[in-house]
Amino acid sequence: MAAVVAAIAASVGAGAFAERRLGEGLAGRLNRLVLTSIFWVLLPFVTFFSLARLPVTAGVGAGLALAYVELGLVAVVAYVLGSRVLRLTRPCTGALVVVSILANTGYLGLPLIAATLGAQGLAAGIAWDSLVSGPMFYVVAMAIGASLGTRAGQSARERLSTFVLRNPPLLAAVAGLLAPSWMAPQALVDIAHVVVYALLPTGFFVLGINMAAEAEEGTLRLPLTRATATAVGLRLLLAPALLAALSALTIGVPKAYFVQAAMPGGINSLVVAHAYGLDLRLTTSAIAWTTGIALTVAVVLAVTPL
Repeated sequence: MAAVVAAIAASVGAGAFAERRLGEGLAGRLNRLVLTSIFWVLLPFVTFFSLARLPVTAGVGAGLALAYVELGLVAVVAYVLGSRVLRLTRPCTGALVVVSILANTGYLGLPLIAATLGAQGLAAGIAWDSLVSGPMFYVVAMAIGASLGTRAGQSARERLSTFVLRNPPLLAAVAGLLAPSWMAPQALVDIAHVVVYALLPTGFFVLGINMAAEAEEGTLRLPLTRATATAVGLRLLLAPALLAALSALTIGVPKAYFVQAAMPGGINSLVVAHAYGLDLRLTTSAIAWTTGIALTVAVVLAVTPL
């Protein structure tokens, strides 16, 4: 857990340092290059070779179905609050919805589960990360980006075409689920797993660049605006509360599911925002605030086992 926190801090710091040293123009181009590489190269590669070897079996648990219900409710609440209450623009509303439903269940959720619940909780955490967070990213979040972003076209037909054709993680996921296992040799699967770990510092490096770009007079400034505070509440409070309520009404779920439901906004939110033209400022602020709060809680929990 300490290594994860240190990696996140170092990556964010490196990104902020790069933005200061390179200047806004060059750092902006580097930011776009990294996000584009993640979206079009790294994520499709990881997605295909991971899903091609994923054992899809029965018995993954009713809790995973509840996870989709919970995240669907969060998405609806986020959209209503963004568009009707806060009166945000479409790109800002899309960013609010995406950062509220995409959680950092892999890079932060799994280490936290291992530190607090032990190995017995890890299998459930992995199931959530693979079978809930993945589809929420390359299906739901991408669809929201294509619907509300500024880079997806004007008509419904153009936006649908953008979602299907300019969505390499989704295409890779479909191909990976359909492909026979022999198309994913173990050597390439192992490489894909290494790339997954490389995505952690890469993603937070980009976050550091975007955070530094929001600084004024050399001072990091990410104010807790109404929109950002709403995202924090939706991601860290409403999401786990809904899962707890649904579980109480239906069936008990593993503790690991509650940990995953309460994770901060995922770095993949930045990928969606960049690809489809959602509001990067709100996305960056929400990820930074939710991650900072969650890491503080995680450090406490790591030294105080449940």
